[in-house]
Amino acid sequence: MTQETQVAVIGGGIVGCSVLYGLAQLGWTDAVLLERRQLTSGSTWHAAGNTTYFGPYAEMTRLFTSSIETYLAAEASTGQSVGFHQTGSLRLATSEAELAAYQALSPLYRDLGIPYHVITPEETAEIHPLLSTDGLYGAAYTPTDGHVDASGATHALAKAARRLGAEIKTKTAVVAIEKTAKGWQLTAETETGIETIHAKHIVLAASFWTRELAEQLGLTLPLYALQHHEIITGPVSELASLSTELPTVRDPGAPANIRQERDGFLCGVYEQGPKFWGTDGIPKDFKEELLPPELDRLMPELERVIERIPAFGSAGIKAVNNGPICYTPDGLPLLGPVEGQDGLWLASGFTVGIGTGGGAGQFLAHWMVNGAPLYDLAAVYPSRYPRDLSKEQAMAQIKSTYERGYTLR
Repeated sequence: MTQETQVAVIGGGIVGCSVLYGLAQLGWTDAVLLERRQLTSGSTWHAAGNTTYFGPYAEMTRLFTSSIETYLAAEASTGQSVGFHQTGSLRLATSEAELAAYQALSPLYRDLGIPYHVITPEETAEIHPLLSTDGLYGAAYTPTDGHVDASGATHALAKAARRLGAEIKTKTAVVAIEKTAKGWQLTAETETGIETIHAKHIVLAASFWTRELAEQLGLTLPLYALQHHEIITGPVSELASLSTELPTVRDPGAPANIRQERDGFLCGVYEQGPKFWGTDGIPKDFKEELLPPELDRLMPELERVIERIPAFGSAGIKAVNNGPICYTPDGLPLLGPVEGQDGLWLASGFTVGIGTGGGAGQFLAHWMVNGAPLYDLAAVYPSRYPRDLSKEQAMAQIKSTYERGYTLR
């Protein structure tokens, strides 16, 4: 079977579905998304779903902002819930320098119309009564932050794209990419046999699989997966007496993020000495799997989490999710065209895929349809990396970036 299409998007996670939705909104409905298994099968299905207006890079703020807007728009147009909880979030200042950096960002958020407050330790305790303010200089508080259901948001984007005329094919694994005189040719394995797709444009939105797909074209992309742990606690008795859901806490001193998950806590940890996964090739039989947990190497960070939120330590652990997450050396995605490869676009390397995926899809779709990005965002352009960046150099930089956690860049 052979199919002709204007755009083929490879990857059915939050980013790929967002790109498809953005293209369809702008009139490029002759587009097909190809997913090797089911939607969300990569990193999306085990994502915490945190959304925020405040990331470690100020220039990324518009991607954060438009992500929340995109998910809510897809929900409104389809009726598919994205499970948005507007809890707000606190980014703690554990030094005078961090507090000053937060204060310096106030004009940016004022200009963007985003509620943003730099608050005292006393005000922080009022907003999050289970949090210890020992050693705190204050916090940045963004009350309209929250979290979504990652799977629900992905399916809302997919449903909205389909309604506009785009197509989604699951259980369609792209195994070969070739440049031809007429554009791009993809070979995919399906349940019924081999399928060939001819496209003018292709978007590689396949997370840590993107590197292997690009290697077929002689490209070496600095995309490697790290193991990332999320800990879910048992019930926390102190939460039962609260009338509202607690805000997400991002603590540079741990470093970790901690938010309420029903009657307990969910914590994502950025430990020193993280472990890579699949750097010599993603296992061919890798599915929707988690990796064996390794809590011992997280203990220094978890001890700091307990010092900050003592109730976390007394709740007990209900579950530990250790899943691969795709990183670039600077922690920012590869988003945009590949130089010298007309019609080839990247949307991969998202360390905060839910937080920026919705906005990234809109950003890339506008670039593809209109020939220029909606605004300049050089920090994410694939061309920022030299072609001769070695695997060892890339992995060393990724390790350093991961270990910095929530330290402002």
